[in-house]
Amino acid sequence: MRFSPAGDPGTPDARSATRYLVWLAGRRPLYFGAAITLGVIWMLAQALMPAAVGRAVDAGLAHRDPDALLRWGLVLLGLGVVQATAGILRHRCAVHNWLGAAYRTVQVTVDATNRLGAALPRRVAAGEVVSIGTADIEHIGSAVDITARGTGAVVAIATVAVILLTASVPLGLVVVLGVPLLMALVALLIRPLHRQQAAYRESTGELTARAGDIVSGLRVLRGVGGEPVLGARYREQSQALRADGLRVARVESLIQAAQILLPGVFVVLVTWLGARFALRGEISAGQLVSFYGYTAFLVSPLRNLTEAADKLTRGHVAARRVVRLLRLAPEFTDPARPVPVPEGPGELVDVRSGLVLRPGRLTALAATAPEDAAEIADRLGRYADGDVTLHGVPLRDVALATVRERILVADNDAQLFSGALRTELDPHDRADGSAIEAALVAASATDIVEALPGGLDSPVAERGREFSGGQRQRLRLARALVADPETLVLVEPTSAVDAHTEARIADRLAAARRGRTTLVCTTSPLVLGRAEHVVFVEDGKVVAEGRHDELLAAEPRYRAAVSREEDR
Repeated sequence: MRFSPAGDPGTPDARSATRYLVWLAGRRPLYFGAAITLGVIWMLAQALMPAAVGRAVDAGLAHRDPDALLRWGLVLLGLGVVQATAGILRHRCAVHNWLGAAYRTVQVTVDATNRLGAALPRRVAAGEVVSIGTADIEHIGSAVDITARGTGAVVAIATVAVILLTASVPLGLVVVLGVPLLMALVALLIRPLHRQQAAYRESTGELTARAGDIVSGLRVLRGVGGEPVLGARYREQSQALRADGLRVARVESLIQAAQILLPGVFVVLVTWLGARFALRGEISAGQLVSFYGYTAFLVSPLRNLTEAADKLTRGHVAARRVVRLLRLAPEFTDPARPVPVPEGPGELVDVRSGLVLRPGRLTALAATAPEDAAEIADRLGRYADGDVTLHGVPLRDVALATVRERILVADNDAQLFSGALRTELDPHDRADGSAIEAALVAASATDIVEALPGGLDSPVAERGREFSGGQRQRLRLARALVADPETLVLVEPTSAVDAHTEARIADRLAAARRGRTTLVCTTSPLVLGRAEHVVFVEDGKVVAEGRHDELLAAEPRYRAAVSREEDR
């Protein structure tokens, strides 16, 4: 089941965040219900202990009845056993609910990022997703966890109020009226806490995103002398975040103080009243002991209620962030009735530019503006909307899974992930060793693997940071060749390698993709000269086609576009 809040995409309202927390709780109804039930039993057992002690005093000690004293002592022992057992089981269920809510949030977040796909970086900052997986899941898990203790606290307070009303109406009224008054005082702090936590959470996500940008572009920043400027901006934003954190801490400190002070004042008041009633003979000694036990016990459920208010507020703020991500709709979705595409290679046509890719041929696309080539590649892979057909069938009418399976777009924004290099090159574990070796040879990347201590079993660090830019590019190319799609679109696959390596890749690429449709977007003469067919694009339109040497001789604009590479 996938959570899908009602309403249009955009910033979620309070109801959708609440619905998300309820949905999480309902994912494990057995554990959630068991935690609440055990929480109630756990608190009730504690709430009845003062009554057992009072009866033991009145019936056993005051009347010097050993049997009554033993009987109520055994009742107290039984309540202690029930309380301990229910407490242990409640804690186990609560931990299960905490973990379930937290990691279910991770799962739905990952699912949402997968649905957004290539649109994710344009719609959500990286720091926002990171913050959900670090800070928000803790608050969401705690919000689901606290419901068991919070419910038990409410039932326990109601039980104590009934017992006190039965024994003494004034004391019972003190509890009945005092507890809502205490909670109202705490509620006065909840609204500013909610507001301050939301602001703090926004600042945290923005600062995390800025830190990621600085780290990923540190080499460039140092090269252009921008590191001090970005560092100063980061420090300024960090201090602003610190100020937001202090504002949150001030409100939280007041709530923490209220958790101690208000129940303490309540205990003193009820004990003082009970002592006065006992001196006037309105209640017995055992009832006075019971009343004192009740007031001491009430500290725990009252603190649980204030803690529940705090954690539910935090969880609500975190849930709003998660719901905001979940409500983002992907740019492209499957058509209502997907149209099947004939099997086997077919013509891939981009109507807007006039590009026609013949099946089974290595085609090169040279554009005067690199962004024109990138836009065409995005349209061919259905990462941007456009009139593109495969076998004459519009890609708009084809299921996205089918498009992704048959057309692979590999550009320089692709990342290497952490894990074993073999898994990185063949994430689906479909290729054998010879296929991986052939892809490495075609990408001129065998020297990279040979230099690693464990070869293909060597671990790859995050984003492949142990490799140079050219090495990462060759490994990305090898990964695309291992996938062996029906149609492969490569965007500037050799822009970061030296001329000798580029020449080897150009010589081997056609053989590696023989019988498959391949488009290489490049202005490198080394690659263009080895392509079976070259397409020249200007202002987003195909203006000339032919062999590389033919275009050099007949098309001045083409010659100007590749002359920089030609003169190298």
